Amino acid sequence: MLEAFATTILAMHLLFTGAMTGLIWFVQVVHYPMFANVEAEGFTTYEAIHMRLTTWVVAPIMLLELLATSALLIIGLEGTQRAMAIACVGLTVINWLSTACLQVPCHRRLTKGFDRAAHLRLVRTNWIRTIAWTMKSVLAVTLLT
Repeated sequence: MLEAFATTILAMHLLFTGAMTGLIWFVQVVHYPMFANVEAEGFTTYEAIHMRLTTWVVAPIMLLELLATSALLIIGLEGTQRAMAIACVGLTVINWLSTACLQVPCHRRLTKGFDRAAHLRLVRTNWIRTIAWTMKSVLAVTLLT
């Protein structure tokens, strides 16, 4: 029974981490760069809609990923697997801190209108999350196999 529970947690962790990894790559390569192409007079509306709708998509997945990642610490992993689980927790912390301390302030600044410096900072600092989620996906696959 415990082994089936652990496998379920590992699978859920991979599912939510994989979802965020795919999403963050889309945001990094397609979505954020396109901000620069939105007309100035419509940008504040665009940014407000982006923030509202993105929150509805991203927040539940991030919360479920956080729960699944936290559960990795209680399912009895040992040795290398335990070290990988701890690394996953660390990468999750990096993603949450980056979101709160770097990307959210950029978005708040952009709600006042397009700002080239804020946009550039948003795109550049989002690489932190893109790389962290990619690394976490590799760990999630490795943990499940």
